[in-house]
Amino acid sequence: MSEKPSIQNLAFVEDLWRTYREDPGEVPEKWRSYFEQMERDEIRDETEGPTIVIGRKQLREQARPAGERCKVCGRTVAMSALQHRVGQLVRNYRVRGHRVARVNPLDEEPGEFAELEYGYYGFSDADLALPFNAGSLASGGTLPLGEIVARLKSTYCGAIGTQFMHIDQLDAREWLQHRLESTLNHYGMSREEQLRVLTRLTDAVIFERFVQRKFVGAKSFSLEGAESLIPLLDLAIEKAGAQAIDEVVIGMPHRGRLNVLANILGKHPRLIFSEFADRDAESFIGRGDVKYHLGYHRDWETAHGRTVHVSLSFNPSHLEVVGPVALGWMRAKMDRVGDVERRRGLVVLVHGDAAMAGEGIVQETLNLSELEGYRVGGVLHVVVNNQVGFTTTPDQGRSSTYATDVAKMLQSPIFHVNGENPEAVAQAVDVALDFRERFRRDVVIDMYCYRRRGHNEGDEPSFTQPVMSRVIKARPTVRDNYLRSLLELGELTEVDASEIERSRKEILERAFRDSKGETVRVRQDRPGALGPIWRSFKGGLDADVPPVDTAVDAERLGELLLRTCEVPDGFVLHPKLVRLLDQRRAMARGERPLDWSAGEALAIASLAAEGVRVRLTGQDSERGTFSHRHAMLHDFETGERYMPLQHLAVDQGAVEIVNSPLSEAAVLGFEYGYSLACPDGLVIWEAQFGDFANMAQVYIDQFIAAGEQKWQILSGIVLLLPHGLEGTGPEHASARLERFLALAAADNYQVIYPTTPANLFHALRRQVLRPWRKPLVVMSPKSLLRHKLAVSPMEDLATGGFRRVLPDPAADVEAVRRVLLCSGKIAFELMAEREKRGLASVAVVRLEQLYPLAWAELQAELERYPSASEVLWVQEEPANMGGLPTVRLKYAELIERRFRFDTVSRPESASPATGSAASHKVEQRRLYEAALGSTKR
Repeated sequence: MSEKPSIQNLAFVEDLWRTYREDPGEVPEKWRSYFEQMERDEIRDETEGPTIVIGRKQLREQARPAGERCKVCGRTVAMSALQHRVGQLVRNYRVRGHRVARVNPLDEEPGEFAELEYGYYGFSDADLALPFNAGSLASGGTLPLGEIVARLKSTYCGAIGTQFMHIDQLDAREWLQHRLESTLNHYGMSREEQLRVLTRLTDAVIFERFVQRKFVGAKSFSLEGAESLIPLLDLAIEKAGAQAIDEVVIGMPHRGRLNVLANILGKHPRLIFSEFADRDAESFIGRGDVKYHLGYHRDWETAHGRTVHVSLSFNPSHLEVVGPVALGWMRAKMDRVGDVERRRGLVVLVHGDAAMAGEGIVQETLNLSELEGYRVGGVLHVVVNNQVGFTTTPDQGRSSTYATDVAKMLQSPIFHVNGENPEAVAQAVDVALDFRERFRRDVVIDMYCYRRRGHNEGDEPSFTQPVMSRVIKARPTVRDNYLRSLLELGELTEVDASEIERSRKEILERAFRDSKGETVRVRQDRPGALGPIWRSFKGGLDADVPPVDTAVDAERLGELLLRTCEVPDGFVLHPKLVRLLDQRRAMARGERPLDWSAGEALAIASLAAEGVRVRLTGQDSERGTFSHRHAMLHDFETGERYMPLQHLAVDQGAVEIVNSPLSEAAVLGFEYGYSLACPDGLVIWEAQFGDFANMAQVYIDQFIAAGEQKWQILSGIVLLLPHGLEGTGPEHASARLERFLALAAADNYQVIYPTTPANLFHALRRQVLRPWRKPLVVMSPKSLLRHKLAVSPMEDLATGGFRRVLPDPAADVEAVRRVLLCSGKIAFELMAEREKRGLASVAVVRLEQLYPLAWAELQAELERYPSASEVLWVQEEPANMGGLPTVRLKYAELIERRFRFDTVSRPESASPATGSAASHKVEQRRLYEAALGSTKR
């Protein structure tokens, strides 16, 4: 017989065998000889047992050396081939074991998968005693097949089902395999830990029952059915402390929030009960929020004596939108303490199952995970899987197998765990946070539970889920089940359990009695609630804030501008950028007026030089959408990156200018969150075009516009929104100025439309140097970036400050009969058209700040024209958009005390602009004619 070939790959051998059976001449001679010998042996071996089945295909395996037979069944088989099958079995448990894990407390019969049965690989019960290499199941040793299967089921198909084989990184997979298989995915709790978990479960259950009994019919969005969230968070914070984490930020929806506030954040139940009572109606007229949207913070002392600061972010009802806010908040906290390795903070995001699968902001948030400009060292995601969304079942609400399948986009493990098994929950937390600490990436715990009540306390779940509701109604609480388990194990006595329950009830009863004499009022010191860093800042009204000096010495400005032109020796600039930097050097020397990019660069550079942190992010923000910023330079030969603004001085403030992912919502949410822990910095989000800000409208409506009035939370975030009708179509025309003005009230934020580099410079510096912390919305330019009139001399930055109203520099005040009041680039077009027509009787006045109202400054400017009899508000936008509705509402009556007042605009329209460049030009000419046509010279 020819030399026997080596068998390394069974699939390859199967293909050769099929080819041989069809045409022996088609296989190599060595293999042909081998198969011929195997067929001759088949007659002798046919009584020694059946052939082995591989996936329902038969193949006679390589014969053992003479005398080596299976001691159990007497078959002559190759143990290497059988070991390969065991390897396949083990791998399939790692890949698919989660599908049959007993994670659903409402479904005791998980599905079946053929590839998880040993019979699928040709083994029978008679083979269960065969020894095989068990890998990490036995620390590299051997185990009988039956023991291997038992360990695999315990590890991958028990109360935890782990998805991790989608992770590409080998060492991460091997770490998880070893961690799970070496412990059979079980957490061995001490009696002390068991008592702690039972106490936390008791806290959760007693709190919900108490609220339901004392406040009948009131909405609380109870945690009943998912009480294991409380010990989960408790264990996570304790683990965080053990991992030297100083800060934990939690973002979560409304369900279970009151329970978390009371039992994790330490908000005294007396305050919560007072909020239910709602006794002070006058204090909250037009302000405040429902109790299950509120945030809180505390210092948590761990069992080992370490202090961890825990914060719960406030949030609106819009599910999942708090996620990016919590991430940005944590990133800023890390930056404040120089935690560049992102090890001293932990973000915990609690999700609902329906929202996790249904809300697109989840994917946007996950996508930030590994981006250098947004990393926080890994987020702990906890899905409270109620297996229903309001009334919608999973088969109606998602196309994926799991609510968490979106998280497979990351190289992160997903732990599906039975929420009625607290010790399994503890194991999931322990492994998840150890993985996060080692690999610095997100982890996901999908805690299967249920919702004992309807969507809220007044809802009837049996209308739409009658069967599920009956099953849930018959179930004891997770606390009762766990207590029974501990009693059976002898780890606890009935007396111990009763004492825990009695003491918890007494705490709540005492708090309820005390709450009857307490009235919750709006706190005037609320900015300090975000921490000591906010105590120097305030909200309130613009008129109550004194002006601040924003000017910088001209010589110093020249030095800083030159610094923005410096690159390392040997750094090769793009040929076109050589000219740009030459022009900027000329500006620094006073030989050219400053353009827009120079004004912005000087605002950033001057603040950074004073020690202020600056962060600017947005799509393409390093270069700028319109190729105007070029904050990050790229070596034309090597691609090496260099940002001059980061090299102004040794002791300067940090400057980050970051290209964001192609996302508006998550990125704006992140920057808003960042601003909450950076009140003394300049935090900017820039839209690629202002039109695209509507993709993040929820953050504008719910956080930026209303945050102070709802939650007494301040923010100094800046929005740069390129705006202006320039014939490029309806989606590249409008930042929807009218929407911001419609939301403007009680000086909640500032809306400006600057037209000079100097005014932008002073506005950005004012934003940081004033103690008044309100968001700043900037209608930023496009064509004005390079307009010959949109320039400023260095002197305008070295003197004065932000000017809310800009006068007409060319107007003869005695000759003016008509004043054109406007904002933005239309002012320069009107000036050019006026010069073309030779009209001395028209002045063009620019309203640079549209909110808070600048009536005092505007009135003073209008009084400069003694012969003027009429004022026209002129805008490019349609009449129902832009500043016109607000100007007419807020200014018309005041102006009409002396002048005739009218407006000029495009006609009302549902769309902000035409898609035809030619039509745009016609419309602009009509505006000029309406504004200037009947005016005498």
